[in-house]
Amino acid sequence: MTLEQWIIFGTLLLTLVLFITGRWRYDVVALLALLIVTLTELIPIEQAFIGFSNPAVITVAAVLVLSRGLRNSGIVGIIGDWLSNIKGGINIQLAALTGIVALLSAFMNNVGALALLLPVALKISKSKKIPASYLLMPLAFASLLGGMTTLIGTPPNIIAASFRESTGAPPFAMFDFTPVGAGVAVAGILFITFIGWRMIPVRKSKSSGDGLFDIESYITEVKVTEKSSLNGKRLYEIADFSKAQTLVIGLIRGSERRMEPSAQTKLLVGDILLVSADAENIKKLVETPGLELVGDKKIQQTDLDTDEVTLFEGVVMPNSIMIGGTPRTLNLRGSYGVNLLAISRQGKLLRSRLDSIRFQNGDVLLLQSHVETLKEVVDRLGCLPLAQRDLRLATPKGQLFIALGIFIAALIVAAIGLIPVQIAFTAAVFLMIVTKIVNLREAYESVDWPIIILLGAMIPVGAALETTGGAQLIADGILRLSSQFSPAFALIVLLVATMFLSDLVNNAAAVVLMAPIAIRIAQGLNVSIDPFLMAITIGASCAFLTPIGHQSNTLVMGPGGYKFGDYWRMGLVLEAIVLVVAVPLILIFWPVETVS
Repeated sequence: MTLEQWIIFGTLLLTLVLFITGRWRYDVVALLALLIVTLTELIPIEQAFIGFSNPAVITVAAVLVLSRGLRNSGIVGIIGDWLSNIKGGINIQLAALTGIVALLSAFMNNVGALALLLPVALKISKSKKIPASYLLMPLAFASLLGGMTTLIGTPPNIIAASFRESTGAPPFAMFDFTPVGAGVAVAGILFITFIGWRMIPVRKSKSSGDGLFDIESYITEVKVTEKSSLNGKRLYEIADFSKAQTLVIGLIRGSERRMEPSAQTKLLVGDILLVSADAENIKKLVETPGLELVGDKKIQQTDLDTDEVTLFEGVVMPNSIMIGGTPRTLNLRGSYGVNLLAISRQGKLLRSRLDSIRFQNGDVLLLQSHVETLKEVVDRLGCLPLAQRDLRLATPKGQLFIALGIFIAALIVAAIGLIPVQIAFTAAVFLMIVTKIVNLREAYESVDWPIIILLGAMIPVGAALETTGGAQLIADGILRLSSQFSPAFALIVLLVATMFLSDLVNNAAAVVLMAPIAIRIAQGLNVSIDPFLMAITIGASCAFLTPIGHQSNTLVMGPGGYKFGDYWRMGLVLEAIVLVVAVPLILIFWPVETVS
């Protein structure tokens, strides 16, 4: 290997390790990779930021804004109401939920479609007494399956279209992905609905009388005040006084911190207890005379949940401004008028002070806000309420028809090739803004900027893999491996490799890295690149083995009560089904034909 190839492979290895460990957010990791390939002159300095002008990046941003417009129009609320009224057992409920989320994901951002139906699924879980874990993982997986079916369904499809265009061929059209993607989506949904959900462990959460969907491992802090009858009592006596079932995991007394204090510890005025409990027992605990939540008192002088002040559970969304911040640095009370009562991170016992915990994607928070500011708080923080509440004022029916008209018109002009998709969807965004379906603040907030940074930074890195000969080196290895077999074998190897890569890193990054290799393999076989690009788009949407492979999986981890190892139980079989269905469909609709 040449020095340049050593550098690019070392950079990619470092990037993959950082993606997998999650110590740095993926957009920061992508910027680091971009800096390395630029400073080592693997790409010219003047081309360092060329990725941000790529049509794929513009299209992804426009689709995110249009997703917000459809949400604002009220169409999804109508669908949610219809789903909530469906009768029948778990198979009927799953068929309806997964079918609708897959359909929405074909034309909206995957995470956006999932977020809109997640509260509906939780409501169904409660009313039908179905464990939430049986509904939420299928919902997340169906959102990924639905994204396979159209050009705008998921960023990997848009990126693959731009790679096809870079070879001199026209980009994929709006519904070029449908024959293969729809077949895979139908097969996957049928499996999930009738068989797959049975492979998911029951992770049933208790349900409170307030309509909140309780999480077992909330962490909160309470303080022993001067009026407390617990002063001088032993730690184990808290349950007798408060009637709450809690686990005290820490005690802070002045500058002293005791983790897992003895049950015989005497409590003193001013002690701060680090407590693990569900939402219902936290409420019982703070209603105990002489105990108060550590935090701002202005909002706590009233009851926790009244006509003016409300409690709600919310999950931190992938594009939330909270990610990486702490309650202290974000100044939640002062800046947003919201009080953080407790936090849950599935599978982890958090031992830090509540105000110093750094928020992560998927964290479930117990928040308290004034009723009249709840919608604004939810929108500004990027936090999805888990209990279904009417957070949006009634939408005029005229706006519903205008939003649908704009979106459908953009689809049609892009599908028939009248104007490029990025122009069609940018025009649609403009029309939604001027018709006030989406305001400017919502438009900018709806763009998942970390994804935009990831794409803009990784596209030049993918180009460096190509120009250094690294893509050709990997392609040659795959070609040697499959030399004794038909080209279909190389297609299978590429699809499986992309599947497992997408289980570990962002699916957009997986396509950026795999597309140059796919093109080189096709050129080495002297066949069409189309089936190989189709293979990697299908593989990139198959992040079914881990909660970190896709944001949809992370989003349901807390509300569903899942553990890291729960995903592969259904996901592994689902990936095998995708492989069995996708390969024949690709070979039928995108045959491996020799290029003259």
